[in-house]
Amino acid sequence: MALNVNRNVADAFYRYKMPRLLAKVEGKGNGIKTVIVNMTEVAKALGRPPTYPTKFFGCELGAQTQFDIKNDRFIVNGAHEAGKLQQMLDIFIKKFVLCPGCDNPETVLTVHAKKQTISQSCKACGYNGQLDMRHKLTTFILKNPPELSPAAQGASLTEGKKAKRGKKSDGQSGEKGSDGSENELDATNEVDEDDWAVDVSAAAVKARMEDLTNGAKGLTISDDMEKTPKERIDLFYSFVKQRRDQGMLSKPGADKDIVSEAERLDVKDKAPLILCELIFDSNILSQMKTYRSLFSRSTQGNPKAQKALLGGVECIIQLNQTTLLPKVPHILKGLYDLDLVDEEVMIDWGSKPSRKYVSKELNAEILAKAQAFITWLKEAEEESEDDSDDSDVEIEYDDRARPTTLIEQKNATPQLAKTAVKVKSDDNEDDLDIDAI
Repeated sequence: MALNVNRNVADAFYRYKMPRLLAKVEGKGNGIKTVIVNMTEVAKALGRPPTYPTKFFGCELGAQTQFDIKNDRFIVNGAHEAGKLQQMLDIFIKKFVLCPGCDNPETVLTVHAKKQTISQSCKACGYNGQLDMRHKLTTFILKNPPELSPAAQGASLTEGKKAKRGKKSDGQSGEKGSDGSENELDATNEVDEDDWAVDVSAAAVKARMEDLTNGAKGLTISDDMEKTPKERIDLFYSFVKQRRDQGMLSKPGADKDIVSEAERLDVKDKAPLILCELIFDSNILSQMKTYRSLFSRSTQGNPKAQKALLGGVECIIQLNQTTLLPKVPHILKGLYDLDLVDEEVMIDWGSKPSRKYVSKELNAEILAKAQAFITWLKEAEEESEDDSDDSDVEIEYDDRARPTTLIEQKNATPQLAKTAVKVKSDDNEDDLDIDAI
């Protein structure tokens, strides 16, 4: 039965059709595998080499794949239902076949080897753009461009032990099969269960390494700066969420990576808002101390980022009003004591209600709770200004009134004594009674 290439289109007269994917499970134990019987016909309908969707299945399932072009066998390690593979094929079609502009499958992939990018052009609407390079399949496409014959494309993430031993015994590395395939399966030689078990573990390790490599490449290769601000914020959100779920936020160096990613995506002013959403909850007072380094790097010397942090705190208070609303002064004092928000920014924030992050009514209630602390900040600022005024008074010292050498000091001592005696005698003279003379 033929299916619409774009499964979101329900029109029975839709012109782009493909055959329903057929799968057959073979083998047993560790050697069990799924053969996609009609992969060549499906790939032809999609305008892609049959190795691409097969490899896509392997990437999504974390399984080894093998291509036997000579006998038209495309294999995914493990037992997989045809319905599950059909759903994965729909994801492949959306990512690597359909045009982002018109949703038609009349697209062509072009590999740019020097730039390590893949562009997609549409014959129907003229769209020309770049593929998202974060998926693992893009690495395979870069190494095996569409213009390369499927028979010459690599077979899998790893090769079986027998294939490696065969190459060594022949004394040749990369010996090609009769049809030009470098890693062609011998249809007459079945891989035994022991070899499959070793291969699966090796494939898992290499697949993980490839995944990490592709993740790093995707961050640098993809032109994220052409995306809208909202899309870039979503990318940053996913970046931080992934590290939070992996428990990496509190590890050394994590704060540098997150701030660098925020700068790369040009979302540093909004980054504290995302961090609040992903890190803070009703235990915000202790969490501020735990992640002080991360928030400090995100807000230091940046008033816009500090206001975003205050906005994020408002959102957390909204989610935990019963617990956090009475603690507003303590939260603000914590932000101030940890040097996460400058007093000028906090005073400006508390000057008037705003509905930028929460409702105006809730914001007014938060500011009412914060007034005691805001008033204390203002008074402290006024006192510091008064102290600075007093410190501006200049005091002049006259060195002429003080002997500069030890000899002068010694000579000056008797003179001072004589002066004192004279003053004393003068005082006594004032007390004399003239009648007594």
